[in-house]
Amino acid sequence: MANKLIISLSPHVHGRDSVQRNMYGVCIALVPALLASLFYFGWGAAIVMATSVLACVFFEWAITRFILKSNRLTIADGSAVLTGLLLGFNLPSNLPLWIIIIGALVAIGIGKLTFGGLGCNPFNPALVGRVFLLVSFPVQMTSWPVSGQLTAYTDATTAATPLAIMKHAVNGGGVQALAELPSSMDLFLGQTGGCLGEVSALALLIGLIYMLVKRIITWHIPVSILGTVAILSGLFHLANPVYASPEQVLCTGGLMLGACFMATDYVTSPMTAQGQLVYGVSIGLLTVVIRMFGAYPEGMSFAILIMNAFTPLINTYCKPKRFGEVMKK
Repeated sequence: MANKLIISLSPHVHGRDSVQRNMYGVCIALVPALLASLFYFGWGAAIVMATSVLACVFFEWAITRFILKSNRLTIADGSAVLTGLLLGFNLPSNLPLWIIIIGALVAIGIGKLTFGGLGCNPFNPALVGRVFLLVSFPVQMTSWPVSGQLTAYTDATTAATPLAIMKHAVNGGGVQALAELPSSMDLFLGQTGGCLGEVSALALLIGLIYMLVKRIITWHIPVSILGTVAILSGLFHLANPVYASPEQVLCTGGLMLGACFMATDYVTSPMTAQGQLVYGVSIGLLTVVIRMFGAYPEGMSFAILIMNAFTPLINTYCKPKRFGEVMKK
């Protein structure tokens, strides 16, 4: 008697992965960076982060419930919390509350829900909110408090960031200007000014290792970005000492945050390993070009958003060969 063949819909292999598990896994990976920001900026970091997360969760619920007329409780999947955390990490610790709320509205309302919600957005929502605020409120978004002011908020003393010093050196300050940079160890540990999520490269690398061990992400995007930036900045430094050294470039600005947590977004990054390498190398190249030759000291946000737009094209040309497919000559 012949055995019956049971045909069912895919998937045929089930695992423990879920949207909720991966989203909260990334949130856990961000805990070291969150603790570092609280250690260096105190109440200012706490206020900015809490406002960003609560505003993102509120707008996710309100827009879904009252504008999209949906009864689905999407705030439970963790994506709004993660967007709030990433947006907060891209802001200075003295940013007024009303500007943070506007950024959260843009991130969730325009960057995410306008395109259909989680899984449909072509651009990273947190970066959409960050770039909108940078263009709309350039003064507030580029006033960086000095670390160590634990009880200060909007009245915190500000100073130039390492990225601004590096930009000044390239634009006429010369090698002498680079002498004002903090030591490589201070940059690595986070004893410098900047956005909340760019102060400690060490804390971000701890989060990256956690995500790699838990297989939340793969190594292709972060390693290709950091490797490309290290090689290019090293070549520029050898050609002209007015450009900062690779270790200084890697530990300044939003490079580590972007490479580890923002460029690796599931929705807006390529699906294949080959495509992720192309994507990562391109982001690293664009970041170096914008930092060294563009108007803004930082180029990571713009580089990621530009390559988000190219992700569908990369997916098209980096598709794996289908099983049993015969290639036409």
